[in-house]
Amino acid sequence: MKLSKIGLSLALCAAFSAQAADPKLAIVYDSGGKFDKSFNQSASEGAERFKKETKIAYQEVQVNNDAQTEQALRNLARKNVDLIAAIGFAQAQAVQTVAKEFPKTKFVLIDGVANGDNISSVLFKEQEGSYLVGVAAAMASKSKKLGFVGGMDIPLIRAFGCGYAQGAKAIDGKIEVTQNMVGTTPAAWNDPAKGSELALAQFERGVDVVFAAAGGSGMGSLQAAKTKGKLAIGVDSNQNYLHPGVMLTSMLKRVDNAIYDSFMQVKKGNWQAGIVNKGLKEGGVDWALDSHNRALITPEMEKRINAAKQDIVSGKVKVVDYRASNSCPV
Repeated sequence: MKLSKIGLSLALCAAFSAQAADPKLAIVYDSGGKFDKSFNQSASEGAERFKKETKIAYQEVQVNNDAQTEQALRNLARKNVDLIAAIGFAQAQAVQTVAKEFPKTKFVLIDGVANGDNISSVLFKEQEGSYLVGVAAAMASKSKKLGFVGGMDIPLIRAFGCGYAQGAKAIDGKIEVTQNMVGTTPAAWNDPAKGSELALAQFERGVDVVFAAAGGSGMGSLQAAKTKGKLAIGVDSNQNYLHPGVMLTSMLKRVDNAIYDSFMQVKKGNWQAGIVNKGLKEGGVDWALDSHNRALITPEMEKRINAAKQDIVSGKVKVVDYRASNSCPV
């Protein structure tokens, strides 16, 4: 009887230790908001998948402007959070600053680079996924005029547009691609009225497929496509469900995988600092095919898109990254 009590005690101690060892995790969303149906939401979905599998909860913080970011990160670090995921390049400087102050806290920065022994910077090869949806757009277009609506005019968003144009022109060199940006400040991510206005103007010029990489502003572009009976391409998250019959596809940016992987690495004790670039080969970007857009993607289109994907993965096709020279070859 005495031995069984000792055994029970040891078991309880082991259970308590395991529970105590669960990492403390947190996400700081950028000003686009958790429910942007795009970039931030993808991060949330990755965290939720981790929580569902491991039963380990995480904290969430929403900043309303970039000025709040540093304080939000610092408040979490003071609570001895083991890993803080900072969503968006706008948080890079804040992560750099706070990570130095709290060397025992780990940080994962999505879409930006910050240097430190406790920082993991995750970047994506957006141009590769955009190339694939450019192939889809070129094959679906009847007017041979394509549109691109970007959010904030920065090299990152230009990389989306440039990859899109490269994919389209690989199908037909005579295709025209019109590109417009919503603005030059962070407010450009949250202006669906302007996103709609730009898309409508493109449709007036003959565009019949628009690719929106503009956060919340992109919702306006997608709605405009529905209103005018044109085709649209979503971004970051799979947005095909938003307007079935209108959404040709979505360029997936697997922020969800990046967050899930980072959380899991901390849990397993194999997290590493450094810079990671995720493209098609690494499962960082892709295109979306599901029941919502199946009717719009012909077998020929699917075959051509997947062939392009394999060519990029194998290195046969190299998609130029606008950010490398601040220019686009097409």
